[in-house]
Amino acid sequence: MSSSSGIEDSELAAAGIDRDEVERQLALFRDPPGYADLVRSCGIGDGIELLEDAEACLEAYDRARAAGRLSKFVPASGAASRMFQALQALAATVRSRGQLEALVAEGDARARLVAEFLDGVDRFAFSAELRRRMQANGDDLDAAAAGGDLEPVVRALVSGDGLGYASLPKGLIPFHSTEAGSRTAFEEHLHEAADLVRDDGGRVRLHFTVSDEHLGLFQAKLGEVRGAIETGGTKLLVGFSTQARHTDTIAVGLDDQPFRDTAGRLVFRPGGHGALLDNLNRSGADIALIQNIDNVQTADRRTASNPWKKRLIGRLVLLQELIGKARSGADLDAADSQSLLELTPAASNGGMAAALERPIRVCGVVRNSGEPGGGPFWVRDGEGRVTKQIVEGAQVDPDSAEQQEIFRGASHFNPVLLVCGLRRSDGAPFDLNEYVDPRAVFISRKSYQGRDLKALERPGLWNGAMAYWLTGFAEVAPATFTPVKTVVDLLRPEHQSEGG
Repeated sequence: MSSSSGIEDSELAAAGIDRDEVERQLALFRDPPGYADLVRSCGIGDGIELLEDAEACLEAYDRARAAGRLSKFVPASGAASRMFQALQALAATVRSRGQLEALVAEGDARARLVAEFLDGVDRFAFSAELRRRMQANGDDLDAAAAGGDLEPVVRALVSGDGLGYASLPKGLIPFHSTEAGSRTAFEEHLHEAADLVRDDGGRVRLHFTVSDEHLGLFQAKLGEVRGAIETGGTKLLVGFSTQARHTDTIAVGLDDQPFRDTAGRLVFRPGGHGALLDNLNRSGADIALIQNIDNVQTADRRTASNPWKKRLIGRLVLLQELIGKARSGADLDAADSQSLLELTPAASNGGMAAALERPIRVCGVVRNSGEPGGGPFWVRDGEGRVTKQIVEGAQVDPDSAEQQEIFRGASHFNPVLLVCGLRRSDGAPFDLNEYVDPRAVFISRKSYQGRDLKALERPGLWNGAMAYWLTGFAEVAPATFTPVKTVVDLLRPEHQSEGG
């Protein structure tokens, strides 16, 4: 059987995707969703709170930790290839310091990054291994770095017959140096979780989303490092999941008809980070702390970042307890009532108890210092309700000066540090799919086999996928935001051990 789009049932069965879902996606291409309707950016006292009562938050955090309610959820499927793009792009042309300095003088951003890399090459956690690999190739790291000869360095670092970092997931790149050796980003998350979410029985719960091709590598690394972490009664409970095939989305041509490859097969593409809602839904977590794989600190720097994560967790627990009071009919003071109304303004229209029975998130936001990414805003939906949302730049109308001004004026940005409450008041898990704004998708132009196509990304995990959650924003310190987008980000102080 086929539909008006010419798609056979057998094709969808092979892809593991439901016909109704494909037809819904095709309709979105034909009738794309509009842009977000920004009312104003959130600010301190207007959607963003200061976690001033640290003691109450920390006590609530510790109650949840002791009871085994906490876990970490880490999207870790990202490839490391982008970290090394500038190095690879210039490897064939930069063979001397003179060439490199000339490019830097011309304002070449990639050349400037390469110069930083070569000048700091001994400060990377992988430097010793890189040095050994180059020696095996008959090359000298010090001479290449001093002379600006990039090709042998890049060949040893990223190629398949070298360290092969360009084909690894970012989580398995050595990020930090310790007295015991280097640690990958994956290892640092294990250590951080042992500090943050270890319950009174010693159990440490984590879940990593990884790609199919790298699952075995993560499992092997876990086996390699488990013994160093499982001391003093600590027990790592680590789950892995891959992106489900049914979360892929169909591609279309510029005529909005299903796109087929040169062999006549339908083309489906990964649905973006919003597809990970399915993984989160199946994780079994009660309270999950979500962090990106590259946003992690050295052990000595965690003394500044972890207290903020504990406060965020504690604030969510306090809000859950407040919701329990409201649902039981208990009298609330003005401050508590205002807290609930800010979580869900729709509750002011009646039905407070029902409105509060939904997933809840408390998102850490950081003072805006020019970092790229979305931020917290008051947004009006299609029914006129104004709620708090994380909004990305791609969601804002590029032709509206007013909307662009609101977006640029945000005082805070989203570092992807959020705590999520995933269970109902009776302890049963929510079905997170019920709280998605299905039209909050991203449509972009891509190329495949030399032809243009349009691709659709599912509502972002912390954007439209959580549109109908209860939402709180709280300011956290910049110490909680230490992403690694390019390899030279590893030279920043937050990724160097003290004295390193």
